[in-house]
Amino acid sequence: MTEVAPQTRRVLLAAPRGYCAGVDRAIVTVEKALELYGPPVYVRHEIVHNKYVVETLRKRGAIFVDEAYEVPEDATVIFSAHGVAPVVHEQAAERRLKTIDATCPLVTKVHKEAVRYAEDGYNILLIGHEGHEEVVGTMGEAPESITLVDGPKDVANIEVSDPSKVVWLSQTTLSVDEAMATVGALKEKFPLLESPPSDDICYATQNRQIAVKQIAAEADLIIVVGSKNSSNSVRLVEVALEAGAGASYLVDGADEIDAAWLDGVGTIGVTSGASVPEVLVDGVLEWLAGQGFDDVRVHTAMEERLAFSLPQELRRDLKAAGQQA
Repeated sequence: MTEVAPQTRRVLLAAPRGYCAGVDRAIVTVEKALELYGPPVYVRHEIVHNKYVVETLRKRGAIFVDEAYEVPEDATVIFSAHGVAPVVHEQAAERRLKTIDATCPLVTKVHKEAVRYAEDGYNILLIGHEGHEEVVGTMGEAPESITLVDGPKDVANIEVSDPSKVVWLSQTTLSVDEAMATVGALKEKFPLLESPPSDDICYATQNRQIAVKQIAAEADLIIVVGSKNSSNSVRLVEVALEAGAGASYLVDGADEIDAAWLDGVGTIGVTSGASVPEVLVDGVLEWLAGQGFDDVRVHTAMEERLAFSLPQELRRDLKAAGQQA
């Protein structure tokens, strides 16, 4: 009788994964504000799109609100990493709120591009997902000049006042492939379409997509750790499937993994979205090890070294208090 070789059980762990520079900056901003001013510190919307992070900060004294008018007058409010429209700054000023803007600098870049192109009379086509906080904030910079394009399917219905002055911008957390497909469709309709000076999709989003593509080619199953309202995490699931993974699932943590997913699986790829703390990935790896997947191999697509300084309002107050920013 021929002996059947045992199935190889291994985990390919993508790198880079997890926190990007903008997310790390935003979370540290809330932590430092709680230490410096004491609780409560108000945060408009989720500081980043991750349930675990939000709950952890809530337990430390952060109060998350939907709008500035929910914050008591003269209190401190932090704006999330996704950015806000100018009207939100105006509302905060009316309530005499102390504001700390934790908008990711890469999102701020898109806001500034929108303002500049609008001032120059361009029709701005913003590629992004309707209702996403980042899109709402960017469109608020120049609502009369910006039209949202939610994927290639929207292109046929797009009309502009001057086809000779059209430029595209994008939400920073999109799938690179989807965004470029939309740009291609827009260029067919508007041959004079201009591009921004540099790619709007953030470095971390692109790097995590490249890494998951590479491991997807070898994986029977990809587990993406991230919350369902995290755009970049959702995109990682889609990218993994497009790159050839047998299956791909989004989970907030190990408790959401279904053991049935592992039937017939030899290689599992694991990655995490840009707002996911490493403790959640560790939990997934521990759970998989308990199922016999204890051979973990790190697949490094590239190194990341970018870091952003804390918001200037917070740096100033930390310095005044004799603390290091």
